[in-house]
Amino acid sequence: MNANVTVENTSGISLWNDPTLSVAARVDALIDAMTLQEKTAQLYGVWVGASDQGGEVAPHQHDMEEAVDLDALLPHGLGQLTRPFGTVPVDPALGALSLARTQTRIAATNRFGIPALAHDECLAGFAAWGATAYPVPLSWGATFDPDTVRRMAAAIGRDMRSVGVHQGLAPVLDVVRDARWGRVEETIGEDPYLVGTIGTAYVQGLESAGIAATLKHFVGYSASRAGRNLAPSSVGPRERADVLLPPFEMAIREGGARSVMNAYTDTDGMPSAADEELLTGLLRDTWGFDGTVVADYFAIAFLKTLHGIAADWADAAGTALRAGIDVELPNVKAYGAPLAEAVADGRVPEALVDRALRRILTQKATLGLLDPDFDPVPTALDGADLDDPAALRGRIDLDGPENRALARAVAEKAVVLLSNDGTLPLERPRRIALLGPNADEPVAVLGCYSFPQHIGVRHPGTPLGIELPTLRDALAAEFPDAEITVARGTGIDDGDRSGIHEAARVAREADIALVVLGDRAGLFGRGTSGEGCDVETLALPGAQQQLLDTLLDLETPVVTVLLAGRPYALGRAVEESAAIVQSFFPGEEGTHAIAGVLSGRTNPSGRLPVSVPRRPGSQPATYLGARLAHASEVSNIDPTPAFAFGHGLSYTRFDWTDLTVDVQEVPTDGEFTLTFTVRNTGGRSGTEVVQLYLHDPVASVVQPVQRLVGYARVELKPGEARRLRVTVPADLASFTGRDGRRVVEPGELEVRLAASSADPRLTARVTLTGAERHVDHTRRLHATVGQEPVDRV
Repeated sequence: MNANVTVENTSGISLWNDPTLSVAARVDALIDAMTLQEKTAQLYGVWVGASDQGGEVAPHQHDMEEAVDLDALLPHGLGQLTRPFGTVPVDPALGALSLARTQTRIAATNRFGIPALAHDECLAGFAAWGATAYPVPLSWGATFDPDTVRRMAAAIGRDMRSVGVHQGLAPVLDVVRDARWGRVEETIGEDPYLVGTIGTAYVQGLESAGIAATLKHFVGYSASRAGRNLAPSSVGPRERADVLLPPFEMAIREGGARSVMNAYTDTDGMPSAADEELLTGLLRDTWGFDGTVVADYFAIAFLKTLHGIAADWADAAGTALRAGIDVELPNVKAYGAPLAEAVADGRVPEALVDRALRRILTQKATLGLLDPDFDPVPTALDGADLDDPAALRGRIDLDGPENRALARAVAEKAVVLLSNDGTLPLERPRRIALLGPNADEPVAVLGCYSFPQHIGVRHPGTPLGIELPTLRDALAAEFPDAEITVARGTGIDDGDRSGIHEAARVAREADIALVVLGDRAGLFGRGTSGEGCDVETLALPGAQQQLLDTLLDLETPVVTVLLAGRPYALGRAVEESAAIVQSFFPGEEGTHAIAGVLSGRTNPSGRLPVSVPRRPGSQPATYLGARLAHASEVSNIDPTPAFAFGHGLSYTRFDWTDLTVDVQEVPTDGEFTLTFTVRNTGGRSGTEVVQLYLHDPVASVVQPVQRLVGYARVELKPGEARRLRVTVPADLASFTGRDGRRVVEPGELEVRLAASSADPRLTARVTLTGAERHVDHTRRLHATVGQEPVDRV
């Protein structure tokens, strides 16, 4: 603190509150006026739960942390409030009042009047009681539709901002490397381009609503060995650069994300939370990121307790701060007294504190938290009588008709029809056998970060807060004249086979058997999918395969429906099921979306964001593998999937014809254009998802057999055709070369226009000419796709 610093302008307003000054000038003035303890107070959060009576928030006592004394902390200020809505069930209006009253107290208690930044989870919707539960990110990937995901994210952001939240802890940009990992449901898929484009759209939507998006988990979390949560990652620098990093790069460059969260894992012995080369060298110095880096919950403490690279809390604090982590979450631990003491005795330079503080205060300033007219009362409470909390209950609806319509739109585009022998769509079935553990289960559509599954399960007796129609409910509405008989058969993972005989009896008496299988989302072993719910193989949990096989032995046609968080091997069903419908935790409107596909009301257009394995034990395997990662004569293990990345069927047919290429040779800094026609030759409207894959036959380092570099949804009426024009920059052929730099090499390229990674429809060959060309983070990232109508036939 500089005692001689000027702290007010000529109008008597503190410089940091003066909106006429630049943000940098305001932040510098504030830092100059702060004591060390006031500085470090801005570098951590406190985990709280809003009051259901509208009073101030209460500290949340987590079993990994000591109790927090707010009365002792607040006079110095507070950086963040952790999950005020996502900790206990609370009416949204009373939660907003509770947060507003707490912000008033925080600002009044510290001498600079600085409120806290409030963050919450928003992985599949705002994780608050009564808020819309949208499909999980794996379903976003299945849509291949950034525009719809962007609209969904904007709606989520508006809801969060309206009740006083500033930052959302999403999206997850981890690229699936092993489907046994429990958090696959939280990812967007197994391809970095799909993850990057969909994730960037989500960031753009959140940011458009004024919510600071948080990219996670930076980086390598999804590549943990054997798919085990927090296990070490063994990826090399090339896989890291070409597979794991591109989604983050794209979301920062094109999405404008204002925050990044570190990964828990270590890569080759270096924890991400301690990796200065990653968090500062690459993220900031190379990519130019100027936002905040926040710690994943307890990640700084884990440097001592789990990674064993810090001797004490001060050592952990200094290591993380030096690496580039600005904010400790969820609670104060290392960045509190231990950090202040380490600075005071010279172990940690105060300049590192100031560096982090400057980023934090800059973010608060851009959010309006340093403005003299800051109002802690959020817009959702405008005009309300804040002195009558009881009258506020029910005032705020976070699950209104527009949200539900948007949730259904995403879910409908995400349902993937894997196989169909003509049984679907169902035409007015008279007797339906509805079987399986997810047939009549309300929460079967929810992921582990939905409020009911993440928080609500710890509060039995509390209403769900949202309507969750079961598939039975949805089918009854879809087929009102059908007789629907339900038999569970077995549980999700209890292994109980005692009900399989009854399920078979019900199926024998029906015209069609719908068997509804999959997962139960949970945390740390309390589910079959979710954080800490990793699996040894991709066999269906419990006795579900036995139930499925028993039903396949019958004469009644069997349609297999999956409500799951990851792909599973389905055994005989791949060939013997009349149809297979895959959904990935499709959210509160998901059962209506599935029912619409079953009836034909909706023509399915979802595509697989992850491969569906043929065998349960062939992991890790994704389509994005080099030649020797695929089936070969040198191994008896065949990882070829049952259904490939990008696969999905429709109730209509599409023909792809008339491919032309504008040039056969193009320089390594040039581009080429492909033109072709896609026509709907079937009898109903539908959507084809055109996918562009690049194959590099000869490269200086081993390359994937193919990789996705572009895609487009093409909506066509019966008989309608569109002429697509795809311009492909040579930059898309770049990869990390032998010297560690990204390079575009001369030579032949094969461009596959495909309906999936296993279904190329048209192929073009071009040759890149000239010298090798090195590119960096400013390279072109996308092909451009234009569509023009063609006369119907």
